[in-house]
Amino acid sequence: VTFGYHEKEVLHGINLEIREGTVNALVGPSGSGKTTIISLISRFWDVSKGSITIGGSDIREQSPDVLTGKMAIVFQDVYLLHDTIANNIRVGKPGASMEEIIAVAKAAQCHEFISALPDGYETMVGEGGNTLSGGEKQRISIARALIKNAPIVLLDETTSSLDADNEKEIHKALDALMKDKTVIVIAHRLNTIIGADQILVLDKGIISERGNHKGLLAQNGWYARMISEQTKAREWSIT
Repeated sequence: VTFGYHEKEVLHGINLEIREGTVNALVGPSGSGKTTIISLISRFWDVSKGSITIGGSDIREQSPDVLTGKMAIVFQDVYLLHDTIANNIRVGKPGASMEEIIAVAKAAQCHEFISALPDGYETMVGEGGNTLSGGEKQRISIARALIKNAPIVLLDETTSSLDADNEKEIHKALDALMKDKTVIVIAHRLNTIIGADQILVLDKGIISERGNHKGLLAQNGWYARMISEQTKAREWSIT
């Protein structure tokens, strides 16, 4: 796949296979093409050259409704509607019952804080979700993805700016969301994707390294250096 914005080419001949039921991580410096790949898979844009296929079928030949039905996306920046919490979760499955909504909210680690609100699931959310914290919005967006129950899950930097307590809760929610799915995740915190089946290191629009955690450490390239640096950073202390 080759892709460019206007005249600027940003992906240069990417070849990538993602097997059903696996977790695949995209890592690399800012601007390397990670979010562009997620956007092309979800068909926010079309490729300039090449093709993206799901089950052997070019996504450009699939209707938008069919394609979006196959995918659940959780972005770093969550946007919630000016509506009740229940209806914000129900976006993932119009017509879902309250029993279904409560079940996915529990799995997404948000039932407890929702229940503590004055109107519970009928609490109105401010425009964009401005009445909730970042961690609360993230967990509601995960509940929305859970209730959709799509076979492909796309995650874009979902824990990059959260505090430790929120991150722990959201990882529990993500574990529920990712179970038995085909997952593509963008991550800056490399320790969160050590167990991924496939890790792809992007650099200036190409795949510079690929493999699992153990294999990439053995290559002693960008990934191994970043793992080493992040391990050192966790040992820092203020004196």
